[in-house]
Amino acid sequence: MFLTAVTAASLLGLAAAPPAFSSPRNGPTAIVSLGDSYISGEAGRWRGNSLTNSGGRDGTDRAWTGSAYDPSLVYGASAGNGCHRSDSAEVKSATGTGVQALIDLSCSGARIDNVVRSISGGRPLKGEAPQADQLAAVARQYEVKAVVLAIGGNDLGFASIIETCAADYIVFYSYCHDDQQELVDGRIDRVMAAVGKSVDEIRSVMAEAGYTPRSYRIILQSYPSPIPRHTENRYPQSGWSRVFQGGCPFWNADADWARDRLVPQIAERLRGVATAKGVQFLDLQDMLQGREVCSTASRHVSASQPPSATRSEWARWIDSNETQGPVQESMHPNYYGQLAQGRCLTLVYAAGPDRHHSCRNTPGADASGMYLTSLP
Repeated sequence: MFLTAVTAASLLGLAAAPPAFSSPRNGPTAIVSLGDSYISGEAGRWRGNSLTNSGGRDGTDRAWTGSAYDPSLVYGASAGNGCHRSDSAEVKSATGTGVQALIDLSCSGARIDNVVRSISGGRPLKGEAPQADQLAAVARQYEVKAVVLAIGGNDLGFASIIETCAADYIVFYSYCHDDQQELVDGRIDRVMAAVGKSVDEIRSVMAEAGYTPRSYRIILQSYPSPIPRHTENRYPQSGWSRVFQGGCPFWNADADWARDRLVPQIAERLRGVATAKGVQFLDLQDMLQGREVCSTASRHVSASQPPSATRSEWARWIDSNETQGPVQESMHPNYYGQLAQGRCLTLVYAAGPDRHHSCRNTPGADASGMYLTSLP
């Protein structure tokens, strides 16, 4: 189904002893991230989830100053336009790579046409130029060693899927997985072709900046599941606890569909794009296993249970009433989840460009327990 390691290696242009590369620039080395909210750092404001709606929310709200809320403490200037590039975003948390600059060009809400260059039909987003155009400037100023890309989720309608499934649980008492799967199936071929185009755009930008194909690498990654299977949900399907306590308002059948069909389907297709384009693939579909919203293996933060990198949830719950920040933060890896993503990036960068990998967490450990498994 997928290429063998030997064939993949040949596509990636690998050799036993790659030639030395002289950077087109003498600037600092850099890793750059492009894409949407799952890599920008959306929800990095939160260290777990707490039911307390005031003050520092039991220590979970990193935007609390002691007297007010200031999201720019976490998101910097991007708090204003909603790109929400947090200080804990994946690339910012990849501190063990040895490169000198970790640059986040991604933006929450981005679609593929917000990544490709303007000359290829790319569009600005939230007052910012297409990300590949921004990459062009970075590639001239820095010696870029890797470009990490997470894109396609918004083109497939992630936000709409979550909204529909939650409404089907809270309002309509019906399932969402059947009609939503049909919508995804109708879009996915077009979306994956466009993801491939975004990879081509990155290559074109880098070539124009003087880079050779072997002088840097492109890492395409998949998406983690923010919700668990129903057998791993600490709240019953009946009643309102999944709405008012857990922040995971989904029927068992819909949760199982999302966790075991939708997320793996997208990961498999993205892996296919990576293989076809000769770039590296980082599979994050199981990254949040046991750390998801409502997982039996995790817990809420409270006055008696402070935020914990080993016990708190690593994803942001659904706060549809926006009592604790904007709803756009919902269903994203939070501060702890982003530290884990950063560790995954560090590991895959150190592992070299010759294999695809999945990244998982070690139960009971913090982000330092993340580990890679080579994919065939």
